[in-house]
Amino acid sequence: MYVLPRWSHPAILYLRPVQLPSRLIEAAVDQMATLPGIGRRTALRLVLHMLARDEDRVRDFAEAMVAMRSGVKPCGTCHNPTEEETCNLCANPHRDDATVCVVEDVRDLLALESIGEYRGLYHVLGGVISPMDGVGPADLTVDALVSRAAKGGIKEIILALPASMEGDTTAFYLAKRLVDSECMLTTLARGVSVGEALQYADEATLSSSLLNRLPYKG
Repeated sequence: MYVLPRWSHPAILYLRPVQLPSRLIEAAVDQMATLPGIGRRTALRLVLHMLARDEDRVRDFAEAMVAMRSGVKPCGTCHNPTEEETCNLCANPHRDDATVCVVEDVRDLLALESIGEYRGLYHVLGGVISPMDGVGPADLTVDALVSRAAKGGIKEIILALPASMEGDTTAFYLAKRLVDSECMLTTLARGVSVGEALQYADEATLSSSLLNRLPYKG
């Protein structure tokens, strides 16, 4: 096992910029720092932690990441990440398939599932319309949602999107695309703060917003 050297102590590392003793460590730090919310200081700390672990545990970690990346794919129905053709939610016969909740990404799906109030199905858009970020309707799973609605059987579509300009723009666009469907469109009550992502809302607020949803008015 590699023992962390004295120079690896955070108080020593960041008094001034230092050249790392190994190009392999440097390369690992560069890759770790590409993750969201991870700066070079945190990246270096994580890399040094991995360096101090048993080689077998590091290999297991790396293999799990590679297996996840190569094996996980969107559900053929709702686009929730899964390793099967159909995710466990869509395959569950006890879920209400007449209600579909549209969310931005899987983090919002997990947030709603955590409160235990919703028993319908989902549709993961994969983002929201954001011209500033170069994200348009074609980059989302809008067509798949319209196709689901056109097949019939869905009575209500809940637009559980962020209370932001991008979320409202996306909801307005979806309402236009679904205007010919027989589905009732609803949206979460505005208990969710404007500008707040669903995954950061507390459970009480999220539960209240879901239970007190309102008809969508574009």
